[in-house]
This record gives sequence, C-alpha cells and structure tokens, in this order.
Amino acid sequence: MTQPIRIGILGYGNLGRGVESAVRQNPDMTLAAVFTRRDPQSLRLLTPGVPVYPAAEAPAHRDGIDVLILCGGSATDLPVQTPDMARFFHVVDSFDTHANIPAHFAAVDEAAKAAGTVALISCGWDPGMFSLNRVYASAVLPEGRDYTFWGKGVSQGHSDAIRRIEGVADARQYTIPVPEALQSVRSGACPELSTRQKHTRECFVVLKEGADAARVEHEIKTMPNYFADYDTTVHFISTEELRRDHSGIPHGGFVIRSGRTGWENEHQHVIEYSLKLDSNPEFTASVIVAYARAVARMAAQGQSGCKTVLDVAPALLCPQDPAWLREHML
Repeated sequence: MTQPIRIGILGYGNLGRGVESAVRQNPDMTLAAVFTRRDPQSLRLLTPGVPVYPAAEAPAHRDGIDVLILCGGSATDLPVQTPDMARFFHVVDSFDTHANIPAHFAAVDEAAKAAGTVALISCGWDPGMFSLNRVYASAVLPEGRDYTFWGKGVSQGHSDAIRRIEGVADARQYTIPVPEALQSVRSGACPELSTRQKHTRECFVVLKEGADAARVEHEIKTMPNYFADYDTTVHFISTEELRRDHSGIPHGGFVIRSGRTGWENEHQHVIEYSLKLDSNPEFTASVIVAYARAVARMAAQGQSGCKTVLDVAPALLCPQDPAWLREHML
C-alpha cells in the first residue's frame, strides 16, 4: 500500500485550519506537523496527536514532510516565506496579489531550482480555479473577451492588508460586483469595462484606541494593488459589531468569456464559471490540498522549480488512477 502524503502546515489561522479539515477528507494524506509563529503550546489542533513546532524550526523537520503548505498572507508573509521554505521543502502557497505574481514566481523559481524542490504558487480559486477557466475559455473562443467578477464576499487578502495598517485592530473587506456591469457581460454585449466599473469595495474597520480614522481611511483608499483602483467605502465600527455582523467568510464570483464563432463571427457564445462559497478559506484550502497531491507526484517524477495551476495536468490532482478517471470522468 502506498504511504500517505505527509502534509505540513505553516501558519494556523483561517486558511491553516481549512487545510487541516481538507487533509482529513483525503485518505491518501496525513497531517504530519503544524508550524506557527505563536507559542506552540497555545494552539489546539482538531487532529489528535499532531505535533506543533515553532515556525523557525521547520527546516529541521523536512525529512518528515512531503509537502509544506504555506498559509501566510500575500502582503508580507509569502514573498519571504515561499522562497525561503522552497529551499527545504516541496511547497504550495496561495499568493494572490495578481500584479506581483511574475516577480514572486521568479524569486521562488530560483530558490526551488537551486534546491531541487517543487514549489507551486498562487493556488486557490483566484488565482487558481478562475485562472484555469480563463485559459480554457480564451483558448476555445479566441474571438472574444474575458471578464472576472468577484463577490459579494469577504476577501481574506484585502482584509489582511487592512489589518496591517497602523492603528487597525481588525477589519473585513467585501468585494461587490456592479450589477449593471455583470448584466451587460452576461448579455454577450462584450462591453469595455474599467476596473472601477466592475467592482466596488466596502471595508468595515475596528480602530485601536487613539488611532487616526482619517489617516487609516486615506491609507486604505490609496493602497496600490488593493484599493486605489476601486470606489471604496470605509465604515468604522466596534469589535462587537464586527463579531455580530461580519464573522463569516463567504465569497464567490464569476469568470465569463463572451465570444463569437463562424466565418463571419455570426454566432455568439457565453461561457460562465461560477463559485458560491460559504467559507472562502475552507474552499481555498481544499484547492490547495488537491494541488499538494500534484506537487508530491511531480516531485516523485523528479521535477523541480516553480509551478502554477496552469502547469499541472488535471489527472495529477485526483487520488484515482488514470484508468478510473478515463472510465468515470472522461
């Protein structure tokens, strides 16, 4: 019998706990260890018997882990952690700052190739599942236009970016599609839409005592890659209100390709892929865990370097063998 894939988790927040639950749903995997920057004694895992170590000690446990899943934030954690950990482990991360993916890829690729490891970045639903659907749809309908709408839902990365602003105690950020834009795209009209025309952003922020609300609001609204290109509304609320009204982490969205076929482009087609997620981090974690299986298989084939979801064959994600997939899925 093949030994289960030994998974390590670096960071035990919402995403880390989601990974733990996802591993439990995959019989060919086992949770081997959790690494944290907090006091290891303060963590209470759901999986019995799994050791918790300080994050700084992770490299010492490399022989007991097949794939390390990095559950830090994209703003400041993953740009450092992923290339660092790729020197010791096969890794997967969920880096989601789209504008910075090429630079992140280059840094991780250099580290992974030098170490002979496989490092898969930007894994989740966007970037991730949405990326795949954009590629499939644009390949099938070359005469057309892509549209991506997110929400309404809580963006973990954007919420994390707000929480890192000085004076912010906690925050939730909702991304909201503009209904008129979504309706126009679904009609097949192929409108030209700016970033600002497609989405709005709504922020609910709890300030630390004495914090300057005007400064915090300005920093949010002018933050590049996150809020500067959107109409953004900031609400300052209490901790109690945040817990009462914004404790969930739902999300979702749509990838739409509107295109035409025929000698005179006379026939119109709309491809739409949608997600409606009750828990953003748990769904993201489920995608990551499937790709961790692919990483383990690519590593066993002797591959190395940085990869994205675009480089992974679908069959590598599934626990079933190719013959079963041909019979039941093809």
